[in-house]
Amino acid sequence: MRTRLIIVSRVDSGFSRSRIDPDPGERFVSLCRQLGISSFGLNEIVLEPGQRGRIHRHERQEEVYLVLEGSLTLEIEGEPRTLARGELARVAPDLRRRLSNRGDELLLVLAIGGAAPHEGRDGLAFASWEDTKGAPPQEIPIPPALP
Repeated sequence: MRTRLIIVSRVDSGFSRSRIDPDPGERFVSLCRQLGISSFGLNEIVLEPGQRGRIHRHERQEEVYLVLEGSLTLEIEGEPRTLARGELARVAPDLRRRLSNRGDELLLVLAIGGAAPHEGRDGLAFASWEDTKGAPPQEIPIPPALP
């Protein structure tokens, strides 16, 4: 088993970063703890060929699964679906699901979950770093490409 390398750097209370470094010895890693996330779930799931997770569902939390490496077999109420690298899927809270690795490569999945209604369009955009008052993003022009 290789050593897991996690880099966590807290610049201040509003910014943190980490590195995803799959360790086949750890199937489930909470990235929320590493990053200090409190408003949604973010987990790394690593399955070796032939491994599978538990059948589960959630009371309120919907989940999105993003395949970073390998091929995910996502069973929804017993019906398998295959997701390739770069594909993602959303699963409603009340649907039972199981994640499996039926391939011959390591499977790395990012699982994102949340339970509260999404607050869309709550952002403010700024034309420059000197601006102190923001505006709705659609009111600020997209900046030109870098030189």
